[in-house]
Amino acid sequence: MLSIIAAVGKNRELGKNNQLIWHIPGDMKFFKDTTMGHKVVMGRKTYMSLPGKLPGREIVVISTGTVDSDVKVESSINKIVDNYKNSDEEVFICGGASIYEQFLPYVDKIYLTEIAADDKDADTFFPEFDKTDWNRQVILCDRYVDIDYEICLYERKIM
Repeated sequence: MLSIIAAVGKNRELGKNNQLIWHIPGDMKFFKDTTMGHKVVMGRKTYMSLPGKLPGREIVVISTGTVDSDVKVESSINKIVDNYKNSDEEVFICGGASIYEQFLPYVDKIYLTEIAADDKDADTFFPEFDKTDWNRQVILCDRYVDIDYEICLYERKIM
């Protein structure tokens, strides 16, 4: 099973200068707890932006170039879709924006932290998707400093 995990602002903001915009401890903990023990798939630029390795998770980087020797590399999303779309194993797609967009048609779940703030300098955005095609469940509502946020689970409706 393929799932997306991301945090976005009011206008679908994901990042700025290849970095996260918001560093909300509750969201970071949710990401760690949810992805622990699973494969996480990301693009090369997202991988390079990580402050360190992600212990307890197998990292798969989509790239046509070389990456660290301890990281699995795939040259396209097709192999990941073929191997995991119908698998019982949950595999998390972790960015960036073009990777999210390419995987969106294939995922069954989207774990989306919706942050009630915006950043006019954002340069990376989560792809638009038709929310009427998804069932939305709020997992957690919280506040960090002066920012409200909800961690939501979108599950694709069976047509």
